[in-house]
Parts: sequence; structure tokens; C-alpha cells
Amino acid sequence: GRPDAACVLGIDLGTTSVKAALVVGGERGQVVAESCSRETRAQTGSPGAGPQGKEQNVWKIIRALNECLAALPQKLLQRVSHIGISGQMHGIVFWKKDQGCKWTESGTGPNFEPEEVSNLITWQDGRCSPSFLSSLPQPQSHISLATGFGCATVYWYLKKSPDFLKSYDAAGTIHDYVVAMLCDLKKPLMSVQNAASWGYFNSRSKSWNTDILRKSGFPVHLLPEVGDPGSIAGRTIYAWHGIPKGAEVGIALGDFQCSVYSCLTERTDAVLNISTSAQLTISMPPGFQPPETPDPFSAVTYFPYFNGNYLAVAASLNGGNVLAMFVDVVAQWTAELGLEVQESTIYTKIIKAALAQNNSKLSIHPTIFGERHVPEQLASVTNISVSDLSLGHVTRALCRGIIENLHSMLPSERLTETGVRRILGTGSALARNEVLRQEAERIFPFPVIYGKDVDAAVGAAMVMFPRK
Repeated sequence: GRPDAACVLGIDLGTTSVKAALVVGGERGQVVAESCSRETRAQTGSPGAGPQGKEQNVWKIIRALNECLAALPQKLLQRVSHIGISGQMHGIVFWKKDQGCKWTESGTGPNFEPEEVSNLITWQDGRCSPSFLSSLPQPQSHISLATGFGCATVYWYLKKSPDFLKSYDAAGTIHDYVVAMLCDLKKPLMSVQNAASWGYFNSRSKSWNTDILRKSGFPVHLLPEVGDPGSIAGRTIYAWHGIPKGAEVGIALGDFQCSVYSCLTERTDAVLNISTSAQLTISMPPGFQPPETPDPFSAVTYFPYFNGNYLAVAASLNGGNVLAMFVDVVAQWTAELGLEVQESTIYTKIIKAALAQNNSKLSIHPTIFGERHVPEQLASVTNISVSDLSLGHVTRALCRGIIENLHSMLPSERLTETGVRRILGTGSALARNEVLRQEAERIFPFPVIYGKDVDAAVGAAMVMFPRK
């Protein structure tokens, strides 16, 4: 980009890592000038919730964010006019409004560190059992309530540990927290995308179900105000890592929507993304409105997108994490036999073994993490025969099962009806696993195109790019 071209910083606060990308305007449109990512290693225990709890240390997440920004070129950071931030949806973090962080000087300019802030209870949190969820009031929303959703987690604290909630007067997603700290917002601001992912939010009226929540004693003062995705939340109050003070910060966005935004250019494209979890997504026609109430048994959810549009999403909880779990099991078995093999070596070898087996009669239904629409349905293996028990056969069947599971949630017929002509294959698990790619091409009757990867940080920057 030219020295005077617009420069936008995009940030994504992910489940395992933080990424920052600097996007500049070039002759052929927007290009990524620099990017950086850091693993957060933020997983921590959940004493009150036991093994079902999934929490992350916010201090470690922000440390990774500061490391990312410190690694980017100061020359480019000083040109940043807008900041777009996305992050893991559904999760919740609590803080004290006037003590959420402290600003300090570093080698690259002012940065902030968390102060009076809780752990982040992530989207993967499992503390709200089906029976607990069924005891809660019925939301007025098109999305079914699930464990890991912000409002469900608040209800859990309200019933199991009410004193915890008394320590805080603000809440949001992790990316809402960062926006609030950068702009010193007195009341957290949340996009329609994130609000819908918390439950108890009506996307049509763009409002919380405050009457329903109040009646059951829910602390509604913790709910953020809500605005449209793509709008400005505020301006930076300091020259954060050299980014000019007063840079415009967008309202925090859903990582999923930003990932799709980074690659979806044609309405006739579907996006198949397999990383930790897996999603198959299509863009609904303009003017589409989701049903007033959810079908709890439907595998498809409608996510608010941009400009009042919606995405139809088959969001599976079972993607690359299933293969990671399989590798972990193989490593454990090997260790129990008194042998030590690196997990990276196991991964390489099982993929190589599966590539040598073009087919497997073995049938694996790989939903070890359940699915939101059928949480009690776990994994199963059928059609087991002596001839299909090699590591290659099992890995091939497992990869096919991951794709078949997604296909059962949003079948080819539905894609065809919506006008889909091709599939964009994206995500880290799909990129590094040729067997998954082969199975996707075998199961879907559309061309599958690779190479245009999703990137939530880049998508967040693209959303915030100044319009001429």
C-alpha cells in the first residue's frame, strides 16, 4: 500500500491464540501488510464448576495480545485509523467498570493489563447440564439456549454462587472487554452478533428479553448495550502500542461472522470451515428473517451477519478437536505400553496411513463432544470387521465421519435449493489434512475450492475499512 493509504488493525481473540493483522489499501483492493499470532496458553481450572468448566485466564490472553502488537512494525501501527476486533462468541467475562484495567508504559507505547476481571468462561464450558437449562425460563429468541452461552452462565452463578456476581458490575465477551478498555466505555457495548450468541436476545427487535430475565431475578444491569455490527464503539483513549490516540474502534464482532466475511464474495458460495470445531455456512437471501422460535432439534442456526442479513450455519462441536482427541488417545496407549512418541509424529503417521487406504467400510459417528441440537448423542463405531481395523482404515473412517456429520446437518439438497454452486474449503484442520479434503470432495456434489483461507482478524479489519 502507498504511504498515505488507509491502514486498519484487525484483532481476533481466539480459543487458543490471539491474532493481529494490519490491512492496507492497495491498487487491487485490501491486502494484509503484516500479521502476527501468539498462543495464549490461558486454560485454567474452574474450582466451582469442576471438570465440566472451561475457563481462561484473561491476563494471559491480554499478554498474548500485547506481545502480538509489540511484534508489528511501528511505522504501520502509527498509520492505523480504525481497529476491528473479533473473538470467541458465547463466552462471558465479568469486570468492575472503573477498575477493569490499568494502563502502563511499555517499549512500544501505552498498553493495558487486566485488573478487577474474572476468568473468561468460554463457549466450550459445560457446567450447564440439560436439566439445569430446562429449569430456566424460555427465551424469546430464534436461537436455542445452550451451555457456554453468556446468559446461561450468569444463571448458573445466580443459582450456585450468587456472591460471585456481586463482585462485578459489567460483563461482555472477551472482545467486548477489550473494546471497553480501549475506549474507556462506561457501559459495555455489544454487537447484535455477540448478543444473539448469549441467548435471551431477540434479533428482530435487537433487544434483550429483559422482562423474562427480570422476573426470574437475573441481574439485568450486567447486560451490555447493543449496537449494529460495523458501527463505531468509540475511540482509543491512549496511543495504544503507537496506534494514534483517537483511532476509531468498531463494536466487537463474532469471530465466525468475520471469518466468513474474510472469504465469502459470492452469494452462490458455501463455506466449509474445519478447525477446532466445524461449520458449513450459506448466506441467506436479503430480507430473510429467522423463525420467531427455534426448533430445538434443528441442526441449522441462523446467525446475524452484516447489514441485517443472516447466515444459515450448521455449527458442529466436532471438527479438528476429534482428530486431536484421537491422536491424544493413541499417544496415551503408546505411553501405557512403555513407549514415547510425539503427538506431531502420530498425526503425520495416521494421515499417511489413511492416504494408503482409499476406503473403509468402518463407520464412525464422531460426535464425542455431542452437538448442541442433540447433546446426549455421543460417538459410536459400527460395521467393525477384521479387515478394517488398521490405523489407516480407522483414520479414514474418522475423517469421513466428521464430513458426513456436517453433511447430515446441512445436506447437499438444501445447499442446491439455496443456489450454492461451489464450496470454499477453509480452516486449519482442512488445510493440513488431505484425507479430510478427499472426503469433502467425495461427499459434496459441488467443486470444493481451497486456498482462500478464513481469517477472523483480517475479516474484522475488512469490516472496519473506511469507505470512500
